[in-house]
Amino acid sequence: MSPQGGLHAFPEPVDRLVRELERLPGIGRRTATRLAFHILKDDGGHSQSLADAIRDVKEQVSCCSTCYQLTDVDPCRLCSDPKRDASTVLVIEQPGDLMTFEATGMYRGIYHVLAGRIDPLAGIGPDDLTVQSFLDRVDDPARNARGIRIEEVILGLNPNLEGDSTTLYLAEALEQRDVRVTRLARGLPSGSQLEFANTAIIADALHGRQGLAGSGDSSA
Repeated sequence: MSPQGGLHAFPEPVDRLVRELERLPGIGRRTATRLAFHILKDDGGHSQSLADAIRDVKEQVSCCSTCYQLTDVDPCRLCSDPKRDASTVLVIEQPGDLMTFEATGMYRGIYHVLAGRIDPLAGIGPDDLTVQSFLDRVDDPARNARGIRIEEVILGLNPNLEGDSTTLYLAEALEQRDVRVTRLARGLPSGSQLEFANTAIIADALHGRQGLAGSGDSSA
């Protein structure tokens, strides 16, 4: 960060730290500067702990080869847990959505993370997501957690235009497959994001999930 005239306001290491922090989502120049000075003044070991945490998350965390959730073991702990119902798969957009559903305490199946949603305007199609890996899980029990056949797919995408388009695409892809397909009940406000819904709304949406045309029984 340099004032007019080309002179650096801070030493280069501090200047570089401000620039890197400013690249984080939701962090402006002023906040980045405050964070940089907090790190610079810290003498309680917090700065080193933060640096270690960033290093560890980059070195130790990857995607589960089954569900694509973030994990430090493969397969992840949910896919490996014999208490989870591996015959029911909840399809979600992002890893953060998993925490939203887990917070309800009522879902006992497993997940599949698409790593996004179909958005033609942004140039994102099915091949840019983990759609094919998901369909492979449906077709081949050996590709699913603990070798268990998938019997129900819950489409738990965000209730907005892109989420609905992705839901429709997946429903059509699953139509000729021997699997029950349901979607979350519309207690979720249209156009909203799952991460901002409270646990009661999410729980109701799970409990009241609805069958999709051509997928068999539509009861929850």
